Amino acid sequence: MTCAVLPALVRPLMAGRIPDWLDVLWWETGEQLVEYAPQAEFGWFDMFDKTAPMEAIRRATDLKWLSSAFAGVDWLPLADLQKRGVVLTNGSGLNANAVAEFAVMSMLAVARGYADIVRGQDRHQWIDLPTKSRELAGSRALVMGYGAIGQAVGRMLAGFNVEVVPMRSQSGEGVLGPDDWRAQIGDFDWIVLAMPGTAETAGMIDADVLAAMKDDAVLVNVARADIIDQDALCAALRARQIGAAILDLTDPEPLPPDHDLWDVPGAHITMHMAGMPTPASRQRAADRFLANCAHWHAGEPLIAQVDLLRGY
Repeated sequence: MTCAVLPALVRPLMAGRIPDWLDVLWWETGEQLVEYAPQAEFGWFDMFDKTAPMEAIRRATDLKWLSSAFAGVDWLPLADLQKRGVVLTNGSGLNANAVAEFAVMSMLAVARGYADIVRGQDRHQWIDLPTKSRELAGSRALVMGYGAIGQAVGRMLAGFNVEVVPMRSQSGEGVLGPDDWRAQIGDFDWIVLAMPGTAETAGMIDADVLAAMKDDAVLVNVARADIIDQDALCAALRARQIGAAILDLTDPEPLPPDHDLWDVPGAHITMHMAGMPTPASRQRAADRFLANCAHWHAGEPLIAQVDLLRGY
């Protein structure tokens, strides 16, 4: 028997489908997770507060495979997992549709001044015109990072007649590479960040990049907070160098109530809501775990296995 330590949240989603060679310990709290971790050969340790998962990984000395439903794994001790020979799989693609829908929803809201409408309703005030009103149709979007989330954003924006240009690790026809996008950043109305967080992406959107954008460009971040120089972004927004920024990620998180970023003009803070699990994405995560169990038992490659050196 192989021991798996799994979140009780997904237990109903796997009912009747657990393989007979798997002995499962279901954890409900961080304390239970840490208690059960030393028995884990397979682990699923996801929590939004990373304290217990990190301690569980430290204590799980027999761990062979760590499964995560999170697409981003930069919070994990990747070098340590590699040294220990632990296989890591992530949630790449599981929540791509939900994140993309949220990104496009936010873009539409900014384009049509929807925040003004909501605030008007809160004040019981009939607003004749919102402060902003533009269409997505006919605009151009640079989608930086064209994995599952970036591709889903691209498909949805294409449905609104937006010209979508991907930025990927390698350039090609209609695709900008890592050495091409800076020179063309001023050609885009929307810059959508959807890449994984790595050492190479940290600080990528700096003061020089912001200065090169259109003065009405909107920066959309559903990737990682550290991709943007947050201080430089605040300065650019205050100086009206760009039109707006939709920030699903901030530094720190949660953002303290007295943090300056709340009041920066043009900053739309969406509180890391884009990637919140949905019932459908939870079911996909459970299904993928069971599929990977079958692959593991058959000695086959696992779905969404992470390259621990590259970090994704």
